[in-house]
Amino acid sequence: MSLFASQLPLSGVRVLDLSRVFAGPWCGMVLGDFGAEVVKIEHPVRGDDTRDWSIRIGQTESAYYNSVNRNKRSVTVDLQTPEGQQIVRDLAQHCDVVLHNFKFGGLDKLGLGFEDIRKVKSDIIYCSISGYDRTGKEAKRPGYDLVVQGEAGLMALNGEATQAPLKFGMAVVDMFTGMYSAQAILAALFERQNTKQGRHIEMALFDCGLMITSYCGLEAMVMNEDPPRYGNAHPSIVPYGVFETADGPVVITVGNNAQFHRFCKEVIDREDLANDARFTTNLDRRTHRDILVPEILKELKARPRQMLLQKLTAAGIPCGEVLGLLEALNSDRVKAGGLVTQQSHPVAGSTPVLSSPYRFDGERMPVRLPPPVLGEGTEDILKEWLDLPSERIRELKTKGVI
Repeated sequence: MSLFASQLPLSGVRVLDLSRVFAGPWCGMVLGDFGAEVVKIEHPVRGDDTRDWSIRIGQTESAYYNSVNRNKRSVTVDLQTPEGQQIVRDLAQHCDVVLHNFKFGGLDKLGLGFEDIRKVKSDIIYCSISGYDRTGKEAKRPGYDLVVQGEAGLMALNGEATQAPLKFGMAVVDMFTGMYSAQAILAALFERQNTKQGRHIEMALFDCGLMITSYCGLEAMVMNEDPPRYGNAHPSIVPYGVFETADGPVVITVGNNAQFHRFCKEVIDREDLANDARFTTNLDRRTHRDILVPEILKELKARPRQMLLQKLTAAGIPCGEVLGLLEALNSDRVKAGGLVTQQSHPVAGSTPVLSSPYRFDGERMPVRLPPPVLGEGTEDILKEWLDLPSERIRELKTKGVI
């Protein structure tokens, strides 16, 4: 059955997204991609901070904002007002999930903490995203991706050995935290089917950032020292990384000894390297990388990239071009996969929006809703969910509550 002819996996699930910037909105977007009805609560005047970041689109959106807010509705509420706080509590009664990344204790002061919401919705799945362990001494510290990249050792993994510690090109801590949070919410929703009970999920940027260190983190503990940095090369596999050719960089991943022999004989015409005892196994090649890699670079720089890619492919060695970001987004691969969509926009006419990466039964999860203009769903949601009359909505607008 076609995905579009059937219900999406989270159809019928309602999410109240009180988060802003990246980690929380990413989590809400994942749930929206799976079909949940996600209502994003924003300040009536400024909205989410990221509406003012990056490249402007229309009057109230930006490329940054749009990257984490597809498949949502926008409802504007001033949470500093008693009426606004009551609106959120009322909306929560109609939801399955409440998501936020306020500072520790911030929503409790507004009467919107877990215990407050649980009083009006006993089986709520309430997800709190903070910077640090909410049970520890740093609970009140604000969390920022860049700071955590430094504190969790991620910067120490990145870049060349001769460089200072280097941040990742993307806000990876925020992104992974959003993903981990969505996974936890899905687990809690699944559990609730049997227990009929809610959960308070507590996620921390630092915890998730540390998890990203993965095998590098474990290696550091086993060696009792920081692992060396290799830039675009692999710390354990040789040759494996980005290499310059006569006319541009190429990615070459020689993953085993058989591939190395084919690489030497069929790609760079250096059978002597394949037969050299110093390079017989990957452990040997890792030990003698300073001798081997210069020889490989010499051969690659003498050959054009396309010819090398053809030979590498014929030899069964994984490889690829190193493209610019715009070039990658405009590639035939992206177009064929439907990974970028054009969404209608009331001011800009249309705007590009990335698709969901998820495929179910051969079909990609749809972009059902473009990233919302600030407050586009306020009246509809308040009428449909809370049955507020138009006169009351006008009164709340006049007072600046919505």
